[in-house]
Amino acid sequence: MSENKQLTAQQIADLTEGTIKGNSKRIITQVSSLAEATATSVSFIGNSRYLSQLETSKAGVILVKPDLEQEPNENQTFIVCDNIDVAFSKAIMAFAPPPIEYEHGIHPTAYVADSVTIGENVAIGPNATVEADAVIGNNSTICAGAYIGHQAKIGNDCLIYQNVTISFRCVLGNRVIIQPGVVLGGDGYGFAPTPTGIIKLPQVGIVEIQDDVEIGANTTIDRARFGKTLIQTGTKIDNQVMIAHNVDVGAHTLIVAQAGVAGSTKIGTGCIIAAKVGINGHITIGDGAQIAGMAGVKDSIPAGAIAVGAPAENQRNFIKRLSLPKKVDRISKKIKELEAEITRLKARS
Repeated sequence: MSENKQLTAQQIADLTEGTIKGNSKRIITQVSSLAEATATSVSFIGNSRYLSQLETSKAGVILVKPDLEQEPNENQTFIVCDNIDVAFSKAIMAFAPPPIEYEHGIHPTAYVADSVTIGENVAIGPNATVEADAVIGNNSTICAGAYIGHQAKIGNDCLIYQNVTISFRCVLGNRVIIQPGVVLGGDGYGFAPTPTGIIKLPQVGIVEIQDDVEIGANTTIDRARFGKTLIQTGTKIDNQVMIAHNVDVGAHTLIVAQAGVAGSTKIGTGCIIAAKVGINGHITIGDGAQIAGMAGVKDSIPAGAIAVGAPAENQRNFIKRLSLPKKVDRISKKIKELEAEITRLKARS
C-alpha cells in the first residue's frame, strides 16, 4: 500500500459514495481485514457471518451494507454503502501504490520481425518475441518473455503479461488483459484411431478474443479445428481454465478457476460457471445459466437454469434426489411402527 497517505473518514465516504455514521474526522492510513485491522485501518463487512468480527475489530472505519447497519462504538466510524465490493475496491485503490508503468518502445533483447505493424505508445519488454506480419495496436503492452505468433493481431490498450503465448493468426480486440502463462491458440485435442495407429487431425482455425475480456493465469484456450474458438465481449475467465477447440463463450460470462469446457460447446451470455465445473462437448448452455462448483454437465442447460451435482441437474431434482434417502428412512421407520401396531392388534383379537 502507498506509504504516508492519509484520508479522513469523510473523504473515504465521499470517495465511496457512502453515508457516514460516527466520527467523520477519524484518520485512516491503510486498508485491512477486520481481523488484522488497527485504529488507522479501513475495512468492510459484506456478510452477516462476520458480525462477530465486527464487534471485536479494531478498524477505525468500516464499510457496511445497509442491511448490516448498526450503531458504531466510540472507536469506530461506519460508512454505509449500497455496493460494498465496489466501494471497498475504491478504498483499496485510494491507498494502493501507483500502477506499474511500462516504458514505451522495444527492449533491446526483444525480437520483433521487420514486417510487424506497431501502433503508437507500444511497449515490448525484455526477451519478448513478435513474429512476422503480426499487428500490435496503440497503447498496448507486451511484457517480458511473451510470444506473439505470425499474423496475430493485438488490439488497442491491451496488456499481455509475462510468458504469455498468443499463437499464429489469433485475434485480440481492444482492452484485453491476458495474465501470465496463458496459452491462446495451442492445437485442439483432435485425433482419430486408424488400423495403423492414432493420427492427428489438423487444427487450422484461430482463437478470437473480443473487447474487454480478461483471462487468468495459466489458462489455455485451444485454436479451432476450423473457424474460430470465440470468447465474446466482457467475459472474465479465471486462472487454470481449459477451453477446447470451437467453443463459443457468450458476452459477460464468468468462468471460475479449474473449469473445463469440451469442444464445440456454446455458452450463452451472462452465464456463471463456478470452480471445477466440467462441461461436455457439443452442448449448449443457455443465456444466464448458473452452474454450481464441481458440477459435471452432460446435457444442454436451458436459459436461466441453475445446475448442480454430477451429472448436473436442476435444483429441484437435485434436492429431491438428495433428500430421498432420508424420506426412505422415515417411511421405513413408519412401516415398522405400523407392523408393530398390527401385531399388537392381532394379539388382542
